[in-house]
Amino acid sequence: MASYGNTDPITMEVVKNALSSIADEMALVIMRTAYSSIVRDSMDYSTGVCDRHGRVVAHGMTMALHLGSFPDAMTQLVSQYEGDILEGDIFVFNDPYTAGGMHLPDVYIVKPIFEAGELEGYAATLVHQIDMGGIAPGSTATFATEIFQEGLRIPVIKLYEQGRPNDTFFKIMSLNSRVPDKLLGDMRAQVAACNSAAQAYAKLVAKHGSETFRRLIDDLHDYAEHVAREEIRRLPDGTWSFTDYLDGLGDDPEPLPLKATVTIDGDNMLVDWTGSAPQVPAGINCPSPFVVSTVQMMLKCVAKQEIPNFDGFSRPIEIILPEGTLVNPTPPAAVAARAIIGWRAVDVLQGVFAQIVPDDVPAAGEGGVTFPAISGWDQGRRFVVSETLCGSWGALPERDGVFGIPNPGGNLTNQPIEMIEALYPIEIQRYGMLENSGGPGKFRGAPGIVRSYRMLNDETLVVLRSDRKHHLPWALGGGAPGTPCLHIVNPGPGQRLLPPMPSDPVKFGVDEVFLHVGAGGGGYGDPLERDPAMVLEDVREEQLTAAYVKAVYGVVIDGEGRVDAAATAAKREELRGGNGHAYLDFALGALGIDDFLVKDGIVHYD
Repeated sequence: MASYGNTDPITMEVVKNALSSIADEMALVIMRTAYSSIVRDSMDYSTGVCDRHGRVVAHGMTMALHLGSFPDAMTQLVSQYEGDILEGDIFVFNDPYTAGGMHLPDVYIVKPIFEAGELEGYAATLVHQIDMGGIAPGSTATFATEIFQEGLRIPVIKLYEQGRPNDTFFKIMSLNSRVPDKLLGDMRAQVAACNSAAQAYAKLVAKHGSETFRRLIDDLHDYAEHVAREEIRRLPDGTWSFTDYLDGLGDDPEPLPLKATVTIDGDNMLVDWTGSAPQVPAGINCPSPFVVSTVQMMLKCVAKQEIPNFDGFSRPIEIILPEGTLVNPTPPAAVAARAIIGWRAVDVLQGVFAQIVPDDVPAAGEGGVTFPAISGWDQGRRFVVSETLCGSWGALPERDGVFGIPNPGGNLTNQPIEMIEALYPIEIQRYGMLENSGGPGKFRGAPGIVRSYRMLNDETLVVLRSDRKHHLPWALGGGAPGTPCLHIVNPGPGQRLLPPMPSDPVKFGVDEVFLHVGAGGGGYGDPLERDPAMVLEDVREEQLTAAYVKAVYGVVIDGEGRVDAAATAAKREELRGGNGHAYLDFALGALGIDDFLVKDGIVHYD
């Protein structure tokens, strides 16, 4: 770190890392003390540390797409309670329209930090609560038409006032959640994390002295701006646009466009979302903080040096989010399933930056997290299990798409099979990758993830939010798009394909099966240029079959398991004219889907 402002670089680096450690420790406290699987196992939460003005100075190790939301939330808290923020207070809120929230399950709990009687900072947590009431178990219904159907809206209020808990709040929350023990346990985990951070932060302030520490923080904000401007200046000047499409809503979905236009002018960056679809009477509308997070994350992803997590880094970025659209809805628009817009906004920005820095950006991945909320009754008690299913990246110019790690938007994890089976009346019959899936290319997209649930009680409800069934993950450099995301009821003869976002909860009886097949990532480059040795390795690893690689890659494997070079050369020459969508025949055929049509890049099913 170079010297900046009035502080020497060594001190700046030490304090920056100390703040990051505090935020990471908060994340670990929540993980160790949370009650619900969506928090403890999926890690759908975030932590941050803010200075005395509410400006972010550190992010924890969890959800990238949460983190750009902290500034809006803190602005609401600080402005609404100016002059009434006291030692021992802790605040709670979630409302997107009055409190800087994103959707009702994402609950902020924030503690002001005092040292020697002076307000010096804030410890901030955001946790996806398992159930906040509302029309659907898990409080993430795509079919809600207004926010009043989605659960409890919490304005910025005091959860603790000078150390005294707000018992009325806890009673209201307990009565309005389907799983109050999990919800209240997770909220107390947030409080524990805030208390832990407050002690460490106050100790750090005392070590340096309040005046010196405040000056140091200002210098770090300025330094973060300086680094961000350096990174933007490294990019070419110009304007680029990209449009992608969500599959749409309900049983007869219509495509919904998301469009971003990026303008680089020296050390300033403008991101304009004009052209995105108007808001809809459904729960996928996305409050602006979540989309802001995607823009900030994308700059950090393409940067060549680390941009410090200080609010100052956002100063060179201007973001236009037209009101009344999917990316900036107006009340009372429903927003419960808003995350699908955020995940797909990452794809859109990748599409823009693939034009700006083509060597640094992958083809589209699985399209973000598929989110099934599975609910029912077990031994007289209500259960809700929400899954965050992802892990199939698009290919890069020099490597295959990565399989089995989180989407770039967040460090979410798929919940362990053993935990699900131990806690809920569900059997996981299958978990792994779908053979012959992913988009072909010189470098192939990652295969799709398969997860199959057999329901063990008389009635189980599944509320589903997904995408990429019809609009496949796009490819780059002459590669092929990825394979689709599908959800099948009772796979086999008589199976039923679900729409990406059903209009109602899907009911399952005992022994009925819900099959999730995640989208495979898009490919990069001409599949006929893939190294035959790499193709052979894919076959040996049972990711691809010999029949598939012959039809798609033109690689012929002989009876002894070796590449037949002459036959491969001849087959590739035969395929030069193109082989259409042969790769989809393999992926969909393995799922019992033989009747489909690809028209104008959209997959239609009968």
